[in-house]
Amino acid sequence: MLDDRGTRIIVCCGAGGVGKTTTAAALGVRAAERGRRVVVLTIDPARRLAQSMGIDSLDNTPRKVDGIKGSDGGELHAMMLDMKRTFDEIVEAHAEPERARAILENPFYQSLSAGFAGTQEYMAMEKLGQLRARDEWDLIVVDTPPSRSALDFLDAPKRLGSFLDGKFIKLLMAPAKVGGRAGMKFLNVGMSMMTGTLGKLLGGQFLKDVQTFVAAMDTMFGGFRTRADATYKLLQAPGTAFLVVATPERDALREAAYFVERLAAEGMPLAGLVLNRVHGSGAARLSAERARAAAENLDEGRIVDQGGGKAGLRGSPATEAAPEPEPESNDLATAAAHPVPEAAPTAGPAQETDVRHLTAGLLRLHAERMRVLAREQHTRDRFTALHPEVAVAEVAALPGDVHDLAGLRAIGDRLTAGRTPSA
Repeated sequence: MLDDRGTRIIVCCGAGGVGKTTTAAALGVRAAERGRRVVVLTIDPARRLAQSMGIDSLDNTPRKVDGIKGSDGGELHAMMLDMKRTFDEIVEAHAEPERARAILENPFYQSLSAGFAGTQEYMAMEKLGQLRARDEWDLIVVDTPPSRSALDFLDAPKRLGSFLDGKFIKLLMAPAKVGGRAGMKFLNVGMSMMTGTLGKLLGGQFLKDVQTFVAAMDTMFGGFRTRADATYKLLQAPGTAFLVVATPERDALREAAYFVERLAAEGMPLAGLVLNRVHGSGAARLSAERARAAAENLDEGRIVDQGGGKAGLRGSPATEAAPEPEPESNDLATAAAHPVPEAAPTAGPAQETDVRHLTAGLLRLHAERMRVLAREQHTRDRFTALHPEVAVAEVAALPGDVHDLAGLRAIGDRLTAGRTPSA
């Protein structure tokens, strides 16, 4: 997908806390180092993207990332959405200077642009449209806002457009649209009753601010709806690819499944699922039950995993006549039970007890890890059974946090290595 020059937009989406920002950044690094000119747009206020790319801070302007080992002109730029600044840019671009100033100074607009429900998601798509129109980058990677519902991101453009084109706004615009004294007389009684009631509910000054805002924004309302429609067409168009990011946990994969179904219903191109932070084990042949039993045997001072005919004391003729087999590779329980060669120095009782307790503790940790692996496998199998058509790339969990370009490259390598073809 990254090498396909026809792919111009990648949208990373999913529940909060599953690693969307890291995935988006890793894709950006890998694409840039494979010769593409990339910009990563993040909406994550935690600034992890800036830190991992060695940038002091990100803002509404793309900044070039140093240290990218790109070929054939590959470059990486990064930016973090400034929701209010993006809204201001829309006003400044689509309104005359005096009207733009009136809108920007309006208290209701300032509240709307800073925190109205859905504004962040809508402005992310506005910024995406701006970046795509400039044609300066051949790949845009979008890190979608964290939200409680997967539907927020897809619904935001329509929701904000519906609000600005809605009945309430049109009602507030009515006095300005009905010309002449006759029109004003006709609306006088009804509007007085309505504004009086709203004034009591919302406050007279707030209602006045809203009406002033509506009057100033009158010529721009159609543009919001037009751009909302254009955003949807851009997301549905060839060249856009959605990646759903999830962890192998029940809640995250449930929301991922919901998102997959919604994308299909909207006709938006799904590239696949990135299953992040998947755990593994270098001793997978040792089951949780066997590791737990071995730990209990060690705690009680018994020899672990004895087979038939091996119950003699260590060093006795019976034991020497039937030497123990070599331990299996990565088998902690067998290794713990294997007798020490006669030539090895003999440890004291206290040291043997410490080693035994340490080994038992490691066996219990392994048993817990195997339970985690089994749970993750069960959850993953349920998802793939419901959505066999979705390609899955598994990213093995790293031992620590990703905080630099080397960590992002490691994620990119694991994305490539963990590809699982769809059924």
